[in-house]
Amino acid sequence: MSITPLMPVYPRCDVRPVRGENCHLVSEDGRRFLDFASGIAVNLLGHSHAGLIGAIQKQAETLMHVSNMYGSPQGESLAQRLVDLTFADTVFFTNSGAEAVETAMKTARAYHQHDGNDERYEIITFKNAFHGRTMATISASNQDKMHKGFMPLLPGFKYVEFNDLEGAKAAVGPHTAAIMVEPVQGEGGIRVADDAFIKGLRELCDANDLMLIFDEVQCGVARTGTLYAYEQFGVEPDILATAKGIGGGFPMGACLATEKAARGMVFGTHGSTYGGNPLAMAAGEAVLDAVANDEFLAHVRSMGEKLRGRLEQFIGNYPDLFEDVRGMGLMMGVKMKVESRPFVAHLRDHHGLLTVAAGDNVFRILPPLVIEDAHIDEFMEKLSAGAADYTP
Repeated sequence: MSITPLMPVYPRCDVRPVRGENCHLVSEDGRRFLDFASGIAVNLLGHSHAGLIGAIQKQAETLMHVSNMYGSPQGESLAQRLVDLTFADTVFFTNSGAEAVETAMKTARAYHQHDGNDERYEIITFKNAFHGRTMATISASNQDKMHKGFMPLLPGFKYVEFNDLEGAKAAVGPHTAAIMVEPVQGEGGIRVADDAFIKGLRELCDANDLMLIFDEVQCGVARTGTLYAYEQFGVEPDILATAKGIGGGFPMGACLATEKAARGMVFGTHGSTYGGNPLAMAAGEAVLDAVANDEFLAHVRSMGEKLRGRLEQFIGNYPDLFEDVRGMGLMMGVKMKVESRPFVAHLRDHHGLLTVAAGDNVFRILPPLVIEDAHIDEFMEKLSAGAADYTP
C-alpha cells in the first residue's frame, strides 16, 4: 500500500508540533518555533491559554454533546452575546468556516425564495477570494487551483474584480440574490477593501434588495483590532460568516444575520449534528471573555501599529526582496518581489519562524493576539536573519 494513512492532500513539512507555549510551538524533535501563523489565524489566544483550557475542561466534565432537537442553554448564551456585540439578531453555529459560509449563502437565497422569488439565486463574489473547500464554497471562489479535479462547479455565482464597484454594479441582474465579500482578503494576499467599495456595495444591495454577506472567517474576532472588521468601514452586513479565532483552536464557526435576512431560515431549512454543541459553546464563551473588551482590542491595535512600523522600516533594507506591507491590526502581509512560498519555508526551516504564504506573492503574519513587545522583537530578529541569508 503506497498511500499514506492521512490522505495526502497537504504538502506537509517536517515540523511536527507536539506542544504549544503561549506564542511558541515545540516540535516532536524539540525544536522551538515562534508561531506567527497561529494555525492560520485560529489560535488568537496563543497556545495553552489557561482560560480557554479551563472552560473546555469544565464543560467536558458535565456535557460535551447533545442533539439540537433539545434546548441549548449554552448556545442561547453565546448567541445572545454575539447578538449584543454585533449587528446581528440571530446566530446559527457551525463546525467550520466553510459551513458558516454555506449557511450564509443558504440564508441569502432563502431570503428571496421564502417569498416565492425562486429566480433570485445568484451570488456575486470577487476574484482571488477564498470562501472554503466545499463544492459550494469553491464554486464561490474563482481560483482555478481549487477547481481542478472537481468539475463541474455548482452554478449560481458571478465573479468580479476585488475593489471594482462598477464591475459589481454591472454584474447585478434579475437572478442576483446577494453579494459576498471578504473585507480583508486573506488567502488572496491580505488585500484590504477600499472604504468606498464597501460603502458602495451596501448602497447597491439596498437599492436592489440584495443581501450583503461579509466573509469574516479570517479577519473576524478581534484580528483586525475591532471585534469584526466591518466596524472599521462604517457599514453593517446583512449576514456574516465567522470561524477560525472564534473557538481559539476549538473547531467552530457561526453565521450571524439580521432578523430580516433570516426570514427564510425557518424550521427544517438547515441543521447540523455537532454545530453549537456545549463544548464548542464553552470555547466560544472563553474567547469572548478574553477579547470582547476595549482593553484587549486596544492592545491588538497597538501591537499591530508597532509591528507594521517595524516592518515598513525593515523592508527598505531589502528592496530586491520586499515591496510593501499590507493589512489591518494583526492581520498583516508583506508583498514580495519574488515567490513567497520558498521564503516562508526558509524562515521556518532555518530560523524557527512560522508564517503563512498567500496569493500575490505575499507572506502572511498572523500572530496570536496576545503578543507583547518581546515577541515583536523576536519576530524581527528572526525575519532579519532570514532575509540576510536568503537567496531566491
